Amino acid sequence: MLYPKEAIEKAGAWMEGDPRAKAWLQESNYEELVQLKDAVSRYPKAFEYLLINKHFVLAAFVNSIWDDKKALKLLMDKKEFFWAAMSNYINGDENAHAFLIKNNLKHYADLAHKIQAKIRKEGDDRTGLFNSGPFKAEK
Repeated sequence: MLYPKEAIEKAGAWMEGDPRAKAWLQESNYEELVQLKDAVSRYPKAFEYLLINKHFVLAAFVNSIWDDKKALKLLMDKKEFFWAAMSNYINGDENAHAFLIKNNLKHYADLAHKIQAKIRKEGDDRTGLFNSGPFKAEK
């Protein structure tokens, strides 16, 4: 599914925590893009929302980010090439970024970059001295 440019841009702003972007997405009936923020961070309720509300492409995208080859194949089989490219870009494929730019989907490339940054930041937040080993700090 190809979303309007403004919706993808707002999803990117929401990935970075902009509450106005979240409000815009909700008012514009893009709750699935609101839920995407938590789904990419592996929050089960958000992923469940995508499945229950039949946003299978977004659910497959989330799984493909986390190296689920079957999910990536599903995106390709469904001809959701830009979501597959975003997943590949998040996982380090610069050719996927070039594909998005070449196809006038820079806003999708920007969203992928923001998702990648969010995932990396969350990984860094969990790897401090007191957040590893047998004595993890509870959050």
